[in-house]
Amino acid sequence: MLSNARSTVGYYNWTARLPRGIEQGADKRPGDSGLEHKNEYHDAMIALLALIWGDGFMAPGGEGNVAKIVGGFDLRDKRVLDIGCGVGGPAFVLADTYGANVVGTDLEPHLIERAQKRAKELGLDVKIDFRVVEPKPLTFPDESFHFVMSSGAFSQIADKLVMYQEVLRVLKPGGTFSTYDWMKCEGEYSEDMLHWFKAEGLTYAMETPERHQELFEEAGFVGVTVDDRSAWYRNHVHGEYEKIRGELYPQMLELVGREQADHFVENWRAMIVVCDKGEMLQVYSRGRKPSGAGGRHPREPISVADTDPPLVTP
Repeated sequence: MLSNARSTVGYYNWTARLPRGIEQGADKRPGDSGLEHKNEYHDAMIALLALIWGDGFMAPGGEGNVAKIVGGFDLRDKRVLDIGCGVGGPAFVLADTYGANVVGTDLEPHLIERAQKRAKELGLDVKIDFRVVEPKPLTFPDESFHFVMSSGAFSQIADKLVMYQEVLRVLKPGGTFSTYDWMKCEGEYSEDMLHWFKAEGLTYAMETPERHQELFEEAGFVGVTVDDRSAWYRNHVHGEYEKIRGELYPQMLELVGREQADHFVENWRAMIVVCDKGEMLQVYSRGRKPSGAGGRHPREPISVADTDPPLVTP
Protein backbone atom coordinates (compact mmCIF):
# COMPACT_ATOMS: atom_id res chain seq x y z
CA MET A 1 0.00 0.00 0.00
CA LEU A 2 2.65 2.49 1.07
CA SER A 3 6.25 2.10 0.16
CA ASN A 4 9.74 2.88 1.43
CA ALA A 5 8.98 5.68 3.88
CA ARG A 6 10.40 6.53 7.29
CA SER A 7 8.37 7.87 10.18
CA THR A 8 8.63 8.62 13.88
CA VAL A 9 7.44 5.07 14.61
CA GLY A 10 9.86 3.20 12.41
CA TYR A 11 10.60 2.07 8.89
CA TYR A 12 7.95 0.26 6.95
CA ASN A 13 7.33 -1.01 3.45
CA TRP A 14 3.79 -1.56 2.21
CA THR A 15 3.97 -3.14 -1.23
CA ALA A 16 0.97 -3.47 -3.50
CA ARG A 17 -0.19 -7.07 -3.75
CA LEU A 18 -3.08 -8.68 -5.56
CA PRO A 19 -5.08 -11.46 -3.90
CA ARG A 20 -3.80 -15.02 -4.06
CA GLY A 21 -4.92 -16.83 -7.18
CA ILE A 22 -4.52 -13.72 -9.34
CA GLU A 23 -0.92 -12.70 -8.81
CA GLN A 24 0.30 -16.13 -7.66
CA GLY A 25 0.00 -19.56 -9.19
CA ALA A 26 -2.05 -22.33 -7.67
CA ASP A 27 0.67 -24.97 -7.95
CA LYS A 28 1.09 -25.53 -4.21
CA ARG A 29 1.05 -28.54 -1.91
CA PRO A 30 -1.72 -28.75 0.70
CA GLY A 31 -0.72 -26.79 3.78
CA ASP A 32 2.09 -25.01 1.94
CA SER A 33 1.58 -21.38 0.92
CA GLY A 34 4.22 -21.81 -1.78
CA LEU A 35 5.93 -18.64 -0.63
CA GLU A 36 8.23 -17.59 2.16
CA HIS A 37 6.26 -15.25 4.38
CA LYS A 38 7.22 -11.58 4.18
CA ASN A 39 6.22 -9.17 6.92
CA GLU A 40 3.29 -7.01 5.84
CA TYR A 41 2.38 -5.20 9.07
CA HIS A 42 4.98 -2.62 10.03
CA ASP A 43 5.18 -0.04 12.80
CA ALA A 44 3.61 2.87 10.93
CA MET A 45 0.74 0.74 9.67
CA ILE A 46 0.09 -0.56 13.20
CA ALA A 47 0.12 2.99 14.53
CA LEU A 48 -2.37 4.16 11.89
CA LEU A 49 -4.68 1.21 12.54
CA ALA A 50 -4.53 1.94 16.28
CA LEU A 51 -5.77 5.47 15.62
CA ILE A 52 -8.86 4.05 13.93
CA TRP A 53 -9.56 0.71 15.62
CA GLY A 54 -7.96 1.14 19.05
CA ASP A 55 -4.60 0.26 20.59
CA GLY A 56 -3.69 -3.36 19.97
CA PHE A 57 -6.44 -4.03 17.42
CA MET A 58 -5.80 -4.78 13.76
CA ALA A 59 -9.44 -5.36 12.78
CA PRO A 60 -12.50 -3.16 13.34
CA GLY A 61 -14.70 -3.23 16.41
CA GLY A 62 -12.24 -3.42 19.29
CA GLU A 63 -13.46 -5.22 22.40
CA GLY A 64 -16.96 -5.52 20.95
CA ASN A 65 -15.65 -7.58 18.05
CA VAL A 66 -14.10 -10.00 20.54
CA ALA A 67 -17.44 -10.13 22.37
CA LYS A 68 -19.18 -11.10 19.14
CA ILE A 69 -16.62 -13.82 18.37
CA VAL A 70 -16.78 -15.42 21.83
CA GLY A 71 -20.37 -14.50 22.72
CA GLY A 72 -22.28 -17.12 24.71
CA PHE A 73 -19.21 -18.98 25.97
CA ASP A 74 -17.76 -19.13 29.47
CA LEU A 75 -14.02 -19.06 28.85
CA ARG A 76 -12.82 -18.63 32.43
CA ASP A 77 -9.77 -20.84 32.96
CA LYS A 78 -10.33 -22.38 29.52
CA ARG A 79 -7.44 -22.76 27.07
CA VAL A 80 -8.00 -20.54 24.03
CA LEU A 81 -5.96 -20.29 20.81
CA ASP A 82 -5.96 -16.95 18.94
CA ILE A 83 -4.68 -17.53 15.39
CA GLY A 84 -3.18 -14.40 13.85
CA CYS A 85 -3.06 -12.55 17.16
CA GLY A 86 -1.18 -9.53 15.79
CA VAL A 87 -0.06 -7.14 18.53
CA GLY A 88 -2.37 -8.81 21.04
CA GLY A 89 -5.50 -6.67 21.46
CA PRO A 90 -8.04 -9.55 21.36
CA ALA A 91 -5.81 -11.80 23.50
CA PHE A 92 -5.62 -9.13 26.21
CA VAL A 93 -9.42 -8.93 26.27
CA LEU A 94 -9.76 -12.73 26.38
CA ALA A 95 -7.42 -12.95 29.37
CA ASP A 96 -8.46 -9.84 31.29
CA THR A 97 -12.22 -9.73 30.67
CA TYR A 98 -13.04 -13.39 30.10
CA GLY A 99 -10.39 -15.02 32.32
CA ALA A 100 -9.10 -17.31 29.57
CA ASN A 101 -5.64 -18.82 29.34
CA VAL A 102 -4.57 -17.73 25.87
CA VAL A 103 -2.02 -18.86 23.32
CA GLY A 104 -1.62 -16.23 20.60
CA THR A 105 0.21 -17.06 17.36
CA ASP A 106 1.39 -14.94 14.46
CA LEU A 107 3.77 -15.21 11.53
CA GLU A 108 5.48 -11.87 12.13
CA PRO A 109 8.09 -11.78 14.94
CA HIS A 110 7.92 -8.03 15.47
CA LEU A 111 4.18 -8.25 16.18
CA ILE A 112 4.76 -10.98 18.76
CA GLU A 113 7.54 -8.94 20.38
CA ARG A 114 5.18 -5.99 20.77
CA ALA A 115 2.43 -8.24 22.13
CA GLN A 116 4.78 -9.84 24.67
CA LYS A 117 6.01 -6.45 25.86
CA ARG A 118 2.47 -5.12 26.27
CA ALA A 119 1.35 -8.27 28.09
CA LYS A 120 4.07 -7.72 30.71
CA GLU A 121 3.07 -4.06 31.08
CA LEU A 122 -0.56 -5.14 31.69
CA GLY A 123 0.44 -7.94 34.06
CA LEU A 124 -1.16 -10.50 31.74
CA ASP A 125 1.96 -12.41 30.74
CA VAL A 126 1.04 -15.20 33.17
CA LYS A 127 -2.25 -15.68 31.29
CA ILE A 128 -1.01 -15.28 27.70
CA ASP A 129 1.65 -17.14 25.74
CA PHE A 130 2.50 -15.34 22.49
CA ARG A 131 4.37 -17.43 19.90
CA VAL A 132 5.89 -16.89 16.46
CA VAL A 133 4.85 -19.65 14.05
CA GLU A 134 5.65 -20.70 10.50
CA PRO A 135 3.03 -20.79 7.68
CA LYS A 136 2.64 -24.54 8.18
CA PRO A 137 0.26 -26.91 10.01
CA LEU A 138 -0.21 -26.21 13.72
CA THR A 139 2.42 -27.65 16.04
CA PHE A 140 0.10 -28.19 19.03
CA PRO A 141 -0.85 -31.67 20.23
CA ASP A 142 -4.31 -33.07 19.53
CA GLU A 143 -7.15 -31.79 21.72
CA SER A 144 -5.13 -28.91 23.22
CA PHE A 145 -7.77 -26.15 23.31
CA HIS A 146 -11.35 -25.59 24.43
CA PHE A 147 -11.88 -22.69 22.01
CA VAL A 148 -10.07 -21.43 18.89
CA MET A 149 -10.70 -17.97 17.48
CA SER A 150 -9.37 -15.70 14.79
CA SER A 151 -10.08 -12.09 13.86
CA GLY A 152 -9.23 -11.49 10.22
CA ALA A 153 -6.38 -13.96 9.79
CA PHE A 154 -8.23 -16.42 7.57
CA SER A 155 -8.95 -13.63 5.09
CA GLN A 156 -5.25 -13.97 4.23
CA ILE A 157 -4.85 -17.78 4.40
CA ALA A 158 -5.12 -19.54 1.05
CA ASP A 159 -5.25 -23.17 2.26
CA LYS A 160 -8.28 -22.71 4.46
CA LEU A 161 -9.44 -26.32 4.45
CA VAL A 162 -6.06 -27.61 5.65
CA MET A 163 -6.01 -25.02 8.43
CA TYR A 164 -9.61 -25.72 9.43
CA GLN A 165 -8.72 -29.41 9.69
CA GLU A 166 -5.78 -28.46 11.88
CA VAL A 167 -8.06 -26.36 14.09
CA LEU A 168 -10.41 -29.33 14.42
CA ARG A 169 -7.46 -31.52 15.42
CA VAL A 170 -6.25 -29.24 18.22
CA LEU A 171 -9.74 -28.62 19.63
CA LYS A 172 -11.04 -30.75 22.44
CA PRO A 173 -14.22 -32.74 21.67
CA GLY A 174 -17.15 -30.35 21.82
CA GLY A 175 -14.82 -27.34 21.44
CA THR A 176 -15.70 -24.34 19.28
CA PHE A 177 -13.99 -22.56 16.39
CA SER A 178 -15.17 -18.97 15.89
CA THR A 179 -13.89 -16.42 13.36
CA TYR A 180 -14.41 -12.95 11.99
CA ASP A 181 -13.30 -12.53 8.37
CA TRP A 182 -13.48 -10.24 5.39
CA MET A 183 -15.08 -12.16 2.53
CA LYS A 184 -16.09 -11.63 -1.09
CA CYS A 185 -19.32 -11.80 -3.00
CA GLU A 186 -19.96 -14.31 -5.79
CA GLY A 187 -18.19 -13.85 -9.12
CA GLU A 188 -14.90 -12.41 -10.27
CA TYR A 189 -13.20 -9.48 -8.56
CA SER A 190 -14.31 -6.15 -10.00
CA GLU A 191 -11.93 -3.37 -10.98
CA ASP A 192 -12.95 -1.58 -7.76
CA MET A 193 -11.92 -4.61 -5.68
CA LEU A 194 -8.60 -4.90 -7.52
CA HIS A 195 -7.97 -1.19 -6.94
CA TRP A 196 -8.68 -1.61 -3.24
CA PHE A 197 -6.39 -4.68 -3.00
CA LYS A 198 -3.60 -2.67 -4.60
CA ALA A 199 -4.14 0.21 -2.20
CA GLU A 200 -4.29 -2.14 0.80
CA GLY A 201 -0.91 -3.69 0.04
CA LEU A 202 -1.83 -6.89 1.89
CA THR A 203 -2.16 -10.42 0.54
CA TYR A 204 -5.78 -11.59 0.58
CA ALA A 205 -7.31 -14.99 -0.13
CA MET A 206 -11.01 -14.23 0.18
CA GLU A 207 -13.86 -16.69 -0.27
CA THR A 208 -17.63 -16.26 -0.22
CA PRO A 209 -19.65 -16.90 2.97
CA GLU A 210 -21.17 -19.94 1.28
CA ARG A 211 -17.72 -21.36 0.56
CA HIS A 212 -16.60 -20.73 4.14
CA GLN A 213 -19.56 -22.71 5.40
CA GLU A 214 -18.75 -25.56 3.03
CA LEU A 215 -15.12 -25.57 4.15
CA PHE A 216 -16.06 -25.67 7.84
CA GLU A 217 -18.28 -28.67 7.14
CA GLU A 218 -15.72 -30.40 4.92
CA ALA A 219 -13.18 -30.03 7.73
CA GLY A 220 -15.55 -31.88 10.06
CA PHE A 221 -17.24 -29.15 12.10
CA VAL A 222 -20.91 -29.49 13.02
CA GLY A 223 -23.56 -26.91 13.87
CA VAL A 224 -21.85 -24.47 11.51
CA THR A 225 -23.28 -20.94 11.42
CA VAL A 226 -22.33 -18.05 9.16
CA ASP A 227 -23.50 -14.58 10.16
CA ASP A 228 -23.15 -11.79 7.57
CA ARG A 229 -22.77 -8.48 9.44
CA SER A 230 -21.76 -6.41 6.41
CA ALA A 231 -24.56 -3.91 7.01
CA TRP A 232 -22.87 -2.86 10.25
CA TYR A 233 -19.47 -2.14 8.73
CA ARG A 234 -20.97 -0.64 5.61
CA ASN A 235 -22.27 2.14 7.85
CA HIS A 236 -19.29 2.20 10.18
CA VAL A 237 -16.60 2.55 7.50
CA HIS A 238 -18.03 5.92 6.42
CA GLY A 239 -17.43 7.26 9.93
CA GLU A 240 -13.90 5.91 9.91
CA TYR A 241 -13.25 7.63 6.59
CA GLU A 242 -14.51 10.98 7.90
CA LYS A 243 -12.27 10.65 10.98
CA ILE A 244 -9.07 9.85 9.08
CA ARG A 245 -9.51 12.71 6.64
CA GLY A 246 -10.66 15.02 9.44
CA GLU A 247 -9.79 14.88 13.14
CA LEU A 248 -7.17 12.11 12.82
CA TYR A 249 -5.43 13.55 9.77
CA PRO A 250 -2.97 15.80 11.71
CA GLN A 251 -1.79 12.80 13.74
CA MET A 252 -1.36 10.80 10.53
CA LEU A 253 0.74 13.61 9.05
CA GLU A 254 2.98 13.53 12.11
CA LEU A 255 3.36 9.76 11.90
CA VAL A 256 3.96 9.21 8.19
CA GLY A 257 3.98 12.49 6.25
CA ARG A 258 1.50 13.92 3.76
CA GLU A 259 2.06 11.56 0.81
CA GLN A 260 1.59 8.44 2.89
CA ALA A 261 -1.29 9.89 4.89
CA ASP A 262 -3.10 10.79 1.66
CA HIS A 263 -2.54 7.26 0.38
CA PHE A 264 -4.08 5.89 3.58
CA VAL A 265 -7.12 8.14 3.08
CA GLU A 266 -7.46 6.89 -0.51
CA ASN A 267 -7.26 3.30 0.72
CA TRP A 268 -10.24 3.93 3.01
CA ARG A 269 -12.17 5.66 0.21
CA ALA A 270 -11.58 2.61 -2.00
CA MET A 271 -12.77 0.34 0.81
CA ILE A 272 -16.00 2.34 1.12
CA VAL A 273 -16.70 1.71 -2.57
CA VAL A 274 -16.42 -2.09 -2.30
CA CYS A 275 -18.32 -2.17 0.99
CA ASP A 276 -21.17 -0.07 -0.41
CA LYS A 277 -21.36 -2.29 -3.49
CA GLY A 278 -21.56 -5.42 -1.34
CA GLU A 279 -18.35 -6.84 -2.82
CA MET A 280 -16.37 -6.94 0.44
CA LEU A 281 -18.28 -8.60 3.28
CA GLN A 282 -17.87 -8.74 7.08
CA VAL A 283 -18.77 -12.22 8.30
CA TYR A 284 -18.69 -14.22 11.54
CA SER A 285 -18.42 -18.02 11.27
CA ARG A 286 -18.66 -20.64 13.99
CA GLY A 287 -18.50 -24.43 14.17
CA ARG A 288 -18.16 -27.12 16.82
CA LYS A 289 -16.00 -30.21 16.99
CA PRO A 290 -18.22 -33.26 17.45
CA SER A 291 -18.15 -34.50 21.03
CA GLY A 292 -18.60 -38.14 20.00
CA ALA A 293 -19.97 -40.47 17.35
CA GLY A 294 -23.09 -39.41 15.50
CA GLY A 295 -24.48 -38.19 12.23
CA ARG A 296 -23.90 -34.79 10.70
CA HIS A 297 -26.14 -31.95 11.75
CA PRO A 298 -28.38 -30.23 9.19
CA ARG A 299 -26.87 -27.17 7.54
CA GLU A 300 -27.75 -23.83 9.11
CA PRO A 301 -28.81 -21.04 6.70
CA ILE A 302 -26.49 -18.07 6.36
CA SER A 303 -27.93 -15.20 8.37
CA VAL A 304 -27.81 -11.58 7.31
CA ALA A 305 -28.24 -9.15 10.20
CA ASP A 306 -29.83 -5.73 9.79
CA THR A 307 -28.83 -4.63 13.29
CA ASP A 308 -25.34 -3.73 14.43
CA PRO A 309 -23.38 -6.13 16.65
CA PRO A 310 -22.39 -4.56 20.00
CA LEU A 311 -19.02 -3.37 18.76
CA VAL A 312 -16.89 -0.85 20.59
CA THR A 313 -14.71 1.57 18.68
CA PRO A 314 -12.14 4.12 19.84
